[in-house]
Amino acid sequence: MSSTAIKDWPEDERPREKLLKKGATALSDAELLALVLRTGDAAAGRSAIDLGRELLARFDGNLRVLAQAELHELQQVKGLGLAKAASIKAAFTIGSRFQARRLETLERFTSPAQVFDFFHHELRDSRKELFLTLLLDGKNRITRKVEVSVGSLNQSIVHPREVFAPAVRESAAAVIFIHNHPSGDPAPSREDREITRRLKEAGEILGIRVLDHIIIGDGSYFSFTESGLL
Repeated sequence: MSSTAIKDWPEDERPREKLLKKGATALSDAELLALVLRTGDAAAGRSAIDLGRELLARFDGNLRVLAQAELHELQQVKGLGLAKAASIKAAFTIGSRFQARRLETLERFTSPAQVFDFFHHELRDSRKELFLTLLLDGKNRITRKVEVSVGSLNQSIVHPREVFAPAVRESAAAVIFIHNHPSGDPAPSREDREITRRLKEAGEILGIRVLDHIIIGDGSYFSFTESGLL
């Protein structure tokens, strides 16, 4: 394929026209990136699709790896300035937030597997350890998601006082704890087990049921409830 401007290509080969005729799923990853980038690197004679292909090649041909890239890493691709890098970050962030917003239309979680299905896209690629609390009402319906901490999980960051403050303030009847392991292995550490024990005890004192603590890895999860540890 020539690297001339996309507008000079045959109409059936242009990403926008292809999307209009066949739908977004008919486009390759490089073509979808080209629509986000809008223009290529005219000085070097490269189209937006050329830039999209180079981006994918730089990040192992993997959209998940690309989604994790920081702005300065994206800008290392020749012809990709701050504006184009920002557009890419924005596109991936919109996708992530859309997944999170689905929580607002869900009545209740009925299993740890359902929690995993809901959150693994959001958490599995994070380079930092995130700890979330789901607040539930008396019928186990989710009322809100609260981000408790970001960083290495330890007892000073995930303190019962900080974890349960939103639950007490909003009169939650129960909670589900979720956190990720950036290593991809969801097996609980000794510290994970200790923190879970302390949080369960705090919940019993406050009259707030701890339904589960779910650790999300890459493609798998660990449930303290399913494992009989809660």
